[in-house]
Amino acid sequence: MTDTLKALALVCTLKPSPAPSSSVLIAEHVFEHLRRQDVDCDTVRCVDFDIAPGVEPDMGGGDQWPQIRTKVLDADILLISTPVWLGHPSSITQRVLERLDAELSNTDDADRPALAGKVAIVSVVGNEDGAHKVIADVLQGLNDVGYSVPAQGSTYWNGRAMDSVDYNDLDEVPDPVASATAAAARNAAHLARQLKATKYPAYQ
Repeated sequence: MTDTLKALALVCTLKPSPAPSSSVLIAEHVFEHLRRQDVDCDTVRCVDFDIAPGVEPDMGGGDQWPQIRTKVLDADILLISTPVWLGHPSSITQRVLERLDAELSNTDDADRPALAGKVAIVSVVGNEDGAHKVIADVLQGLNDVGYSVPAQGSTYWNGRAMDSVDYNDLDEVPDPVASATAAAARNAAHLARQLKATKYPAYQ
């Protein structure tokens, strides 16, 4: 029996709880598949927290990022789930990436960044174009701070441009989206187990 993996979804919707959110829903669909891989899953809706701007682990003054950061560092798999706004990730997604930048200076005795050896995947929803660009931007940022990206490590749904139908309005998830979601989860769990068993070489 392998050690249980932990996954954390940082959902970057602009809608505070308890409003329905397509970003929350697609993250939950990823988690349904991760749980089948014996992964413990936890979700944080970031808009519900006061995440201060900055690139330090704790910006002080009521900054609530430190309690989220504890969950980030404890997770083997990080899922960023974001809507597309004006062709870009949400502003909350960008803030999360900026706060994760602080972990570059958080290293172990072999000079490996704390996030090296952990896996990141992305889910994106929106009724405008731009999912591929959003995925590319977010995964590049996550890789920069140390995360490894599995094969086909993303899933997305784009509705018709300028339409009012959202992902959480769908009666059924389209087969290509469901397939991509399953692949992202399956490959993330596989890679996370490999990296947990065998660390990256020392950076020194």
